[in-house]
Amino acid sequence: MIQYALKCSEGHCFDSWFQSAAAFDKLLAAGMVTCAVCGCDKVEKAVMTPRVRPARNAAAEATTAPAPTKPDQINMATPSPEIEKVLSELRRKVEENSDYVGKDFASEARKIHLGDAPERAIYGEAKPEEAQALVEDGVPVAPLPFVPSRKTN
Repeated sequence: MIQYALKCSEGHCFDSWFQSAAAFDKLLAAGMVTCAVCGCDKVEKAVMTPRVRPARNAAAEATTAPAPTKPDQINMATPSPEIEKVLSELRRKVEENSDYVGKDFASEARKIHLGDAPERAIYGEAKPEEAQALVEDGVPVAPLPFVPSRKTN
């Protein structure tokens, strides 16, 4: 596993973990790496400080304080308990009040928008280009700040 500090074209900074450097490159090329703040898919690696493991005796003596963050910077590697609580509550409300449509999200959202399906709250998964097409066509959609739990039979 490798952790990268990332920055989107809107200036938001965030961290994310990847299986390997090659996996990051592959996901980035496929447009699957998006900003944790705004959902933008124009993401690049930010300047990072290397992680050097201290000597065993130094590690026992050192007390590390979290690095100060800028107001627009979110450290996704170690979210605060408050953020985790809010995200958990949001997930619960979305799952209780919406229908999970899985990978059919884009087509189902379009059907609802056109009146071909009954109007209701839905959530699911869409490829970045599908989501972009929905936005361009005026379909009201928004990215969720979590990955939906996949429903199985």
